[in-house]
Formats: sequence, structure tokens, C-alpha cells
Amino acid sequence: MLKSMTGYGKAGCELSTKIISIEIKTLNSKQTDIYTKLPGIYREAETELRNVLARKLERGKIEVAIWYEITEVERKTVINQSVLLDYLEQLNGLNEQIKVPDNDVLIPIAMRLPDILTIHKQEFDPEEWAQVMKAIYEAIDHLKQFREQEGRNLEVDIKNRINNIRELIPEIEKYEAGRIERTRERLDTNLVQHIGQDKIDSNRFEQEILYFIEKLDITEEKVRLHSHCNYFLETINEEGPVGKKLGFISQEIGREINTIGSKANDKDMQKLVIQMKDELEKIKEQTLNVL
Repeated sequence: MLKSMTGYGKAGCELSTKIISIEIKTLNSKQTDIYTKLPGIYREAETELRNVLARKLERGKIEVAIWYEITEVERKTVINQSVLLDYLEQLNGLNEQIKVPDNDVLIPIAMRLPDILTIHKQEFDPEEWAQVMKAIYEAIDHLKQFREQEGRNLEVDIKNRINNIRELIPEIEKYEAGRIERTRERLDTNLVQHIGQDKIDSNRFEQEILYFIEKLDITEEKVRLHSHCNYFLETINEEGPVGKKLGFISQEIGREINTIGSKANDKDMQKLVIQMKDELEKIKEQTLNVL
């Protein structure tokens, strides 16, 4: 079953003092490209997060965003009481020299002096991160479900187009016999017009016709094209990521179609080749998004 590289997953969790929200988005990419947007307190776990995303999501452009809302006031700023008391003692000591106001005025003055306030940096909490990781895994599961749904849609469309190419192969065969006969008649007519019937060597003419027919023969190309299409459909049913493999097979399909087009020498066959190319281009576009 095919899986798309495009996906979206969202989850969250509620901690003691905050609510965590997580969003993960993926887009198609040849490699695994991970972009993170994390709060500062979780930067310590970024490597772990990247490893989990790479292992679980395998390939694509992966964007993860984590943010939180505070639900309870956390004491992050603390008054340094010993420093404040020291400042007040020094200010009161100026009473002998100048008239110092009472503490109702001194305290606001002291609060503006250096080192009065201490800001406590929030530390990384492994237990808290473990809860966040549970939510991340939940978001990944939602994203994988999204990928599977998109993959089913891709699979239906790609299979239909491969089958369209296979059905056009017998249509090409309808014009092959008439193409050879028309080629023979055209060559014969041109020779008669330019050198005359009496100067034509029939044996040599037949040899040249056989050589020309051999150059126009597309039997091998049709067999290989049919084989590549069957292999493409078999690969779709394989387990695991098959996007790159399908891309390689589609290139081989394109080579056979191009060769048939170059040998066609017939407008009706060329029309069918163009239809094949149109289907193949749409297949290539779709496989770019297959995991």
C-alpha cells in the first residue's frame, strides 16, 4: 500500500502549570529534512526529537512546532532579600549626614538598585519531557493516518494511469502491419519516379525493405514496456517506502515509450505514444509525493 509524504498531525497534553500543543507537518522531499520550532526549555531534547521523527516518518520535509500556554503563575523572579536589607541599612546609615526619608520611600529606591531581583531560569525537566514525548508520538500517529489516506488516493490514480498505458499497447499493434505496407509502397513509388521501374533491382529492394522493417520493429520495446508496467504494479503492493523505486521504474517506462515514438513513423501510432507520455508525466508527478 502506498503512503503519501504529505501529512499533518496534531496533539497536546496538560501539565501541572502549562498546556502543551504540538503540530507536525510533512511535505515531499528527496531526503529527510527536519525543521523544529521548540521552546527554550526543550532545546536540550532536540536531538532525541529529531531521531524519533527520522525513524518514524522516514522521508520528506518534516516541520514540528511545540508551544505552551501557562495555566498557573510560576515564580520566575525572586527578590534577593539579603541584598535589599543591606541597601536599606546603608541608606539608613546616611541619617547622620543627611535627612533620609522613612522606609516607605527607601524601599522603592532600593528596588531599583542592582542585584535586587534574581530571575530563575526554567530548567529542563525529564519527567515533563516524557509527557510531551507521549503527545509527540500521538501527533505522529495522526500524521501517519493522514499519509495512509492520501496514499490510498494516490494508489488509485497511479494504478489507473499505468493500466491506461498497458491498454494502449494493443492499440499500437493495430497500426503496425499497415505502417510497413505503406512504407513499402512509398519507397517503391519514389524509386519508380526517380530512376524508373526497369532499373530497380527487385532483390536489392527487398533486402532494403527488410532492413528498414527491422529498424522500425518495436516488438522488444512493447514487451519491455509491458514488463515495466507489471513490475510497477507489483512494487506498489510491496511493504515499506517504495517512492524512489517507483520513480526509477517510471524512468524505464519513459525510455521504452520514447523509443516506440522514434520508430513509429506513423501519425496514428504517434498519437497513441503522446497519450502514453501524458499518462506517464502524471504518474511521475504523483510518485514524487509517494513515501
